[in-house]
Amino acid sequence: MNHKSALHTFLEGIRDEVPLLLAVIPFGVIYGIVALEAGLTKLQAQSMSYIVFGGSSQFVASKLIAEAVPASLIVLTVAVVNLRHMLYSASVAPYVQDLPFRWKALLAYLLTDEAYAVVINYYQRQEEHRYSHWYFLGAGLILWITWQMSTAAGIFMGKVLPPSWPLDFFLPLTFIAIVVPSLKDYPSVAAAVAAGVSSLIFYKLPYRLGLIAASLVGITTGFVSEHWRKK
Repeated sequence: MNHKSALHTFLEGIRDEVPLLLAVIPFGVIYGIVALEAGLTKLQAQSMSYIVFGGSSQFVASKLIAEAVPASLIVLTVAVVNLRHMLYSASVAPYVQDLPFRWKALLAYLLTDEAYAVVINYYQRQEEHRYSHWYFLGAGLILWITWQMSTAAGIFMGKVLPPSWPLDFFLPLTFIAIVVPSLKDYPSVAAAVAAGVSSLIFYKLPYRLGLIAASLVGITTGFVSEHWRKK
């Protein structure tokens, strides 16, 4: 095994993920603050970050905990919010299908919005090679470390941060940074526009089902647009 090649690919993943971390950090800090305000202990708040490892679902879970919602409903809601990860998994599956189970399990755990954004672009622009999963590991691992550290910062230092700091402004920037690099042709632009408009239409659906509905509309629009383009 050429360790240097594996290491180089691993570092490439870290390098490409770094720009997105600038928006992830304040997102994690906000979660740490919100979790404590919801009544979680510091240990519980931090534990959710490494067990769930999903920003949106962690925010939703914290809000439901604050409202004393039954645990079964919290679990169900978090599962619904994270359904988009099934779409991510289906997208990257062809590139990792030959890996051993231990690698698939690890990469599945690290597969989040920001990691998927850089990983799928890498797979689509590069010829698959024996160390490509190391890129996935690098991107996912640096994101995981950053999320844990930013969560801890929010938990332990959130109260000393000036309330005038617009930390929540960085949340939409994260997703803009994810989407824009992938808009390379008409089908992808059509899918993004359709999903964006649909998310506004379905915004008030309960349990964040609007996110899933908008995703399905975007996927369908992209598929139909690609079909028409080929014809």
